[in-house]
Amino acid sequence: MDRRVAATKQSSVALADEVAFLESALTVENPFNSTADVLEWIRSRNREVRVRLERVPLDGMEGWLLDEEKTKLRHRSSGFFSIEGISVQTNWGDVAAWDQPIINQPEIGFLGIIAKEFDGILYFLMQAKVEPGNVNNVQLSPTLQATKSNYTRVHQGRAPRYLEYFMDGSSEVLLDQLQSEQAARFLKKRNRNIIIRVKEDIDVGEDFRWLTLGQIKELMRMDNVVNMDTRTVVSGIRFGVAGDRARLLEGRLSDLGARFLSSELNADSSMHSFDQIIHWFTGLKVRYDLRIRGIPLHAVAGWVIEPDCIRHVEDRFFRVIAMRVEISNREVTRWDQPLIEPVRQGICAFIVREIGGTLHFLVQGKVEPGNLDIVEMAPTVQCVTGPYTRDYSRRTLPYLDLVLNARPDQLIFDALQSEEGGRFYREQNRNLILLVGDEFPVDTPDNYTWMTLHQLKTFLKFNNYLNIQARNLISMISYRRAGAA
Repeated sequence: MDRRVAATKQSSVALADEVAFLESALTVENPFNSTADVLEWIRSRNREVRVRLERVPLDGMEGWLLDEEKTKLRHRSSGFFSIEGISVQTNWGDVAAWDQPIINQPEIGFLGIIAKEFDGILYFLMQAKVEPGNVNNVQLSPTLQATKSNYTRVHQGRAPRYLEYFMDGSSEVLLDQLQSEQAARFLKKRNRNIIIRVKEDIDVGEDFRWLTLGQIKELMRMDNVVNMDTRTVVSGIRFGVAGDRARLLEGRLSDLGARFLSSELNADSSMHSFDQIIHWFTGLKVRYDLRIRGIPLHAVAGWVIEPDCIRHVEDRFFRVIAMRVEISNREVTRWDQPLIEPVRQGICAFIVREIGGTLHFLVQGKVEPGNLDIVEMAPTVQCVTGPYTRDYSRRTLPYLDLVLNARPDQLIFDALQSEEGGRFYREQNRNLILLVGDEFPVDTPDNYTWMTLHQLKTFLKFNNYLNIQARNLISMISYRRAGAA
């Protein structure tokens, strides 16, 4: 086949996929499962799935070992993950050096969603999954959510359901990205975010349901219903560039949704060109240093190892705790593991304003110790470890006061969302999107820049540009008008 013909065909297929995603994002009417049915299903699974959690001493965890030298907390199989110590040096921010524990999980897991068309609408097979750290036990997760240790069955339990669809290579791939995890807690951790489309019928288990993208986004507006792994996969979905969408969009967009969609579809109306943003981002990577050195846990300055936890001496940031878990519908129904317990609730926020007729997001270039390549693009405000209400934080963190004192008319999204419950114990952060007016200055500090949604989604196609907190907020953007068919 002629290369130009093949490229044209591939472009047409990609356009059709983008239109299918957009159609699904604008659809909440589901003949299989209404949104009310989905919420009742989650409640019923919470009643029916037996969950038992018990705090145990660090040295009381079966299968885990804190060696005599107290160098690291690890699984006896050397699989899953370990808790290790690092010493950090950087010229970014107000603190030049510190020590901390961190999760080291040097394997790439699957965060995969199966999609299928029914009557011309794309549906996503979502799972009601319990993780030991979930705030409310059951949350909506991807079809497949599994670490490499899980899907290679290091635990000697059953293989995760639907794994074969992602392993045999026969399904059509709609999205496939390597994306980072929380770099303040994980050391260079990434997962494979993937969406595949199948044509054949699938046996739908009792913990799975078909939902439209519009329903998923509607449920994201509620506290702690859709888990972090679903949010990161959904964030990568693109709706393409401006074209003939009149039939698809007529009467279905809210006023604000139309402005957000214009910011996504319009490739030409932006304050900065793509090359200028690359230049800005490359400059930050050159300017900032990040040196990470592994150290024994017992040598982590400012932290203490106690029988029941590893904690900061001032009870700041987080604790490492030990948990005995029983969940009746998992591949393995009983196990022990460490979890990271936050000291306080965090806050993540994007400030958005119109520039040149197009909505732009105020993006921060942020250094975190677990970043694979020094800097990642983050929300305008991201405070998930430190005491952001303290006076010194409010003086030194740009835009924090505006976010904390936002007027109700500026808040276009405000919900509590959980972090990944397989590693974090009942951690939730307040996620906000603020729309500000022309009085808000366009000029920014050096490590901030303005980007359209189209530009953000373009960077999302590649690895390690947008951090998990930015992707979470992007996934929550909704476009449809309330009550639109």
